[in-house]
Amino acid sequence: MRTELRKRLDDALQAGQVEGLHAVVAVHGGRALLEYYGAGEDFTWGTSLGVVEFRPETLHDVRSVTKSVTALLYGIALDEGRVPHPAEPLLRQFPEYADLAADPERARLTVEHALTMSLGLEWREDIPYDNPTNAEIAMELAPDRYRYVLERPILEPPGARWAYCGGATALLGRLIADGTGQPLPQYGRTALLAPLGIHNVEWMTGTDGVASAASGLRLAPRDLARIGELVLADGAWKGRRIVSAGWIHAMLQPRLRTEWGSQYGYHWYRETIAGHRLVAAMGNGGQRLIVLPDLDLAVAITAGNYDDPDQWRTPVTLLERVILPAMG
Repeated sequence: MRTELRKRLDDALQAGQVEGLHAVVAVHGGRALLEYYGAGEDFTWGTSLGVVEFRPETLHDVRSVTKSVTALLYGIALDEGRVPHPAEPLLRQFPEYADLAADPERARLTVEHALTMSLGLEWREDIPYDNPTNAEIAMELAPDRYRYVLERPILEPPGARWAYCGGATALLGRLIADGTGQPLPQYGRTALLAPLGIHNVEWMTGTDGVASAASGLRLAPRDLARIGELVLADGAWKGRRIVSAGWIHAMLQPRLRTEWGSQYGYHWYRETIAGHRLVAAMGNGGQRLIVLPDLDLAVAITAGNYDDPDQWRTPVTLLERVILPAMG
């Protein structure tokens, strides 16, 4: 199977069908079936790194895959009794914004509305991320990122509709930091990454020194795939329970539909491809962590197609034309 996978990948590369691919790692039953590292221009957030020759240990922005990792951390902290239950009122966790909590419409917000990106607040991230009018960039530039999110104009009742919102993840990151008494990167390392044997990691911060819960992680693809293996195993790793199976199931339960038709749980997407159910974490540029439970398969993809409207093509091609046909 490894030989067939590599041949299919080489054919796709030669045919120009996986533009911008930097690396892919596919793990089946705990064994790497496919591991590829290429070269190409890369960026860390908006800063060019030039042309990078990727290696197994090379860190890569995973962008909004970070959101899904934050959801895992929320579940760990919840199991420890350190963060509020999803049904809890959201603004009650931010007592410094009593003026916002006094608004009966905003008072309806719960933690679950943040987990499902259904806050009902005005938030536009369909603008390039180098533009200060992009809501996530505006949040990073705001003097108080959490007030910036929570005081956005109300467009509709909470829970009515999914709308992509990095601000929702920022709120979750704050709840984790407050509840655990640790900055998000520190808690992430001790509670999740180090137990998985992941030590080569960066978590980028904004100008205020606060780590980006929405897009700050830089990981090596092998380690990204390891997080997928954890999800496949319902939160266990080498006999150790890291995340409760109950949280994994709750996190992956479909709750809303995205604007393009995917199902959405707690910061994880659910789709079907070639008859297989998958759950996925997705990031700008083609960053993907894809888990296919019925195949016991985890696939980590990094790419450099940032802000490209067709960035989805490379991950889909890798699955449809390279990986799944070889799985039989």
